Amino acid sequence: MKNNPIDPRVRLAIAQWPLGAPRGSVTTFCTEHGISRKSFYLLRARAQTEGQAAALEPRSRRPHHHPTRITDVVQRDALGVRAALESSGLDCGPISVHDRMKHLAMEAPSVASLARIFRDAGVARQEPKKKPRSAYRRFAYPAPNASWQLDATEYVLTGGRKCVIFQLEDDHSRLAVASYVTWEETSEGALAVVKQGISKHGVPQRLLTDNGSALNPSQLGKEGQLVKYVTSLGVAAITGKPYKPTTQGKNERFHQTLFRWLDRQPLAESLAQLQALVDRFDVIYNTERPHQWLPGRITPQQAWDATPVAEAPRPSREPGVEPRRSRADTYVQGEAVRRVGANAQVTVIGTSFTIGQAWFGEELVAIWDIETIAFFDQRGEFILSYLKPPRRTKSVTRKHALEIGTATSRVSPMS
Repeated sequence: MKNNPIDPRVRLAIAQWPLGAPRGSVTTFCTEHGISRKSFYLLRARAQTEGQAAALEPRSRRPHHHPTRITDVVQRDALGVRAALESSGLDCGPISVHDRMKHLAMEAPSVASLARIFRDAGVARQEPKKKPRSAYRRFAYPAPNASWQLDATEYVLTGGRKCVIFQLEDDHSRLAVASYVTWEETSEGALAVVKQGISKHGVPQRLLTDNGSALNPSQLGKEGQLVKYVTSLGVAAITGKPYKPTTQGKNERFHQTLFRWLDRQPLAESLAQLQALVDRFDVIYNTERPHQWLPGRITPQQAWDATPVAEAPRPSREPGVEPRRSRADTYVQGEAVRRVGANAQVTVIGTSFTIGQAWFGEELVAIWDIETIAFFDQRGEFILSYLKPPRRTKSVTRKHALEIGTATSRVSPMS
C-alpha cells in the first residue's frame, strides 16, 4: 500500500547503497520493493547527512503545528463553565456551555468539540441510542398569546410537606407567563395564576390544559371554574387527549427545568419562600437562559419581543360560550386536530391533504398561517408541510409537499 511503512531491511539497503552502483539499478530496486524513487533518494540523503541510523526508523507524520487544536487552557475554561452552570442548577450541556462562553467573551470551541471534551473528562456520558436533535421539529403557534399552556406539579417543602406549583407558559415564545405556589391543585389556584398572567401579558386566544378537575373537567361532564372564566373572556379552553401528557410536553419540560434549578437551592420552609424562589427562576428563565428550542437560541423574552402579540379574542356575550370565528379568519390562521382516513388524507380548510398510509387512524395536529400548513403528531413531531392552496382546492397530493420530516410511521407516546 502507498502509506505502508518501508521495511527496515529495505531502509538498511538504501542507507548502505554504494556510490558506484550501475545505471538503472535504483529504478529496478524501487520496482522490486514497491517504493517510489522519491522515497529512495529521501532516505539516502538522510543517511548521508544524519548517519545510517537516522534512515532506519520512520519519522512521525504528525504536523509540527496544530492551528485548530484546543489548548489545555480552553479545555479547563470549558470544564469550569460547565461546573458553574451545573452548580447553579442550569442546563450544562455542550450547547449551553458554548453559549455561556460566547456570552462571557471567552474562546468557545464548537458544540461537538465541547461534547468530546466532556466525555474525555468523564463528566458526560455518550448516548449513541439517543435520538439526534435534528430529528425533532416541534410545532409552535405563530405569535405570543396565541396559546398558553397551564399545568401543575408537586413539590416538597421541609418536613416532607407537599405543595403544588402552577406554571403558565406561552407556546410561541416559551415565556414563563406566571407561576403560583399553593398547597393543593385546586380551581382557585388555577384561576389565580391565569389572572396573574392576564394582568401582566394580556388575554390569550387559547388555553391548553390537561383534563384535571381543577383545570378543565369538560370531558368528565362538568363545568370548571377556570373554563367558565376564560371562555367569558373569549379564550378557547382546549385540552389534550386523556392519558397523553405529551400534548402538554412544553410545560412538562418546563417542570423539569424548574426542578433541576430548585434542587440546587436551599429547601424552602414555607410557601412564601418557595414562591420567591420560583419568581427568581422565572426571571432567569425568561431573560438570562438561552432557550435551545427557540430559533437562534435566544431567550424567551427576546422571542416574545420579536413578534407582535396575537390579538386578544372578543368576549362572548353568554358566559361559558366560546365565540365563533368567521370562516375568513379561520382560513387565514388557525389549528385543528384531524384523524387520518382510510385514503391517507385529512381534510382541513376545505382541502384534503395526503399524509401517508402509515398514519391511518392517527389524530394529527394541523397548524396553518397565511402561506403554509404543517402537520404534527400528538407528540409534536413534524410530519410534513404544504404551501397553503387556493380556496376551493379539492385535494393536494404528497408529491406537492413543501417539506417532509424524518418521522415515517406512528410512534408510541412517551411523557
